[in-house]
Amino acid sequence: MAKTKPFDEHLAEYEQWFIDNRFVFQSELAAIQKVLPAKCNGVEIGVGSGIFASKLGIMDGVEPSFAMREKASERNINAIDGVAEELPYPDESYDFALMVTTICFVNNVLQSFKEVHRILRKNGVFIIGFVDKNSPVGKVYFRNRNQSVFYKDADFYSTEEVYGYLSETGFKTETTLQTVFGMLNTITEIQMSKNGYGEGSFVVIKAKKE
Repeated sequence: MAKTKPFDEHLAEYEQWFIDNRFVFQSELAAIQKVLPAKCNGVEIGVGSGIFASKLGIMDGVEPSFAMREKASERNINAIDGVAEELPYPDESYDFALMVTTICFVNNVLQSFKEVHRILRKNGVFIIGFVDKNSPVGKVYFRNRNQSVFYKDADFYSTEEVYGYLSETGFKTETTLQTVFGMLNTITEIQMSKNGYGEGSFVVIKAKKE
């Protein structure tokens, strides 16, 4: 069963996070934009309220939370009901797929990555943005997850684990970027991303369908 209850019941709190942490959000956006294919047909998996998709020019998304889909629709995103493990799209229908802070909420990572591979065209690009569980912010999220509305039932992953899932499902990693250096409440400007991982808490991986 999709983990939608917190997102259906706490939409306002979810939206407020991006206002309170606007420089974190903008730093994450900037890192994703660096690897986002230009002028290609893309989809966001776990599109949420459409806050990333609307800024990145992505018009299609799949989202199991009704409240989130409604908000995404207000942002002119074509958000349809569905889960990452069973994407409601035909084979080879997109040039790229984006998954931002979604991996920790899916029930089966391998199956969701297989589905992404299925819906991507030849040489399609898969972009994943996530909080590394071994990073400073990741460790805080994990330690305090029972007190969090959103992360109570989340599963966190390291960059190495995501690499493994990508390799196992037919993807070749091309680029890894990191951003969000320091704790969230200390970030007061947009941060430039760096190559690699191990310093920044937010990691963006670009992989290509083999």
